Amino acid sequence: MTPTAVTSRPGKPTSASARTVAELIERLGDIPPQRILMRPPPGTATESDVTWQDDHEDRLCELVEGTLVEKGMGLRESLLAMMIGELLNGFVRARNLGLVSGEAGMMRVLPGLVRIPDVAYVSWSRVPGGRVPSDPIPKMAPDIAVEVVSDSNTKKEMARKRREYFEAGGSLVWIVDPDDRTVAVYTAPEQFTLLRESQVLDGGAILPGFTLPLRDLFAELDRVAPQVP
Repeated sequence: MTPTAVTSRPGKPTSASARTVAELIERLGDIPPQRILMRPPPGTATESDVTWQDDHEDRLCELVEGTLVEKGMGLRESLLAMMIGELLNGFVRARNLGLVSGEAGMMRVLPGLVRIPDVAYVSWSRVPGGRVPSDPIPKMAPDIAVEVVSDSNTKKEMARKRREYFEAGGSLVWIVDPDDRTVAVYTAPEQFTLLRESQVLDGGAILPGFTLPLRDLFAELDRVAPQVP
């Protein structure tokens, strides 16, 4: 793949201009330093480095300001993401509305920015050419982005991701919290409705008719092996 040039907004500082490690960490959302890859040096990474890490190190990394940031994930988060993805995919495929990707689905949501939502719904109108892309990192942004919060995610990191998804043209961002058993439904970067375990998540105007009782979702975390007589 031809490396994609790192771009940034005019006049804005970037990871490449960070003078200290502390400044770099702050720019990326106060994330744990062990998630920041130093090879290639921050500010110089490209999409080719993202795919190389996936192919050769089995490591999923997002590309933020020319810096590789390892995706934070755990078993509980993966279980919830899988369930949401399965239900969304069943709804979307039955109606041929677009594509649903999982926790390895890379997207170039903005120039120089690669994000990997835990689950994403992309309507056909946003899919290049209206068919499944062959590019491992296609240029597209999700109508609905789902992020399941892990222990290594920070509030600043999640706030940045929300801003980016909406800047790219997204309509909904669902932030799932396994500890609190809540889903924050964002319709703008700082505008949200907090749904608790007793409530029902729906697709709103983006996916009318889709519903998911959160009690069913979070029950996935309570499953136990059958008792042997």
